[in-house]
Amino acid sequence: MASYYAEVVDKSDGVVTVRLAFDELAQNDRIVVDAIAAIAALGLEGGRGIKLNGPCSVPAAVAIGHSVSHLFGFVAFFDPKLRLFVVCVSHHPGVRPGDLIS
Repeated sequence: MASYYAEVVDKSDGVVTVRLAFDELAQNDRIVVDAIAAIAALGLEGGRGIKLNGPCSVPAAVAIGHSVSHLFGFVAFFDPKLRLFVVCVSHHPGVRPGDLIS
């Protein structure tokens, strides 16, 4: 069983939303590997942007962000305090790091 889980929950206007979750208990050395594998298993083709939502350790977030940053124009993670997605990486001319997306 893997320590990390990912599923596509929405595809709208070229933006893919992925739900992230921990599965079995593990340390970050395993979680990072499993998180990358979970994202790869989705077979994402890329698009205007990707929004990632769910619990994520910092090492897993960096690994996931890197693994999708060349497929999508921007990468955003959900911030539960703001209740919005925060753009972390962008190659899209109309979206900047720090931008907030609903």
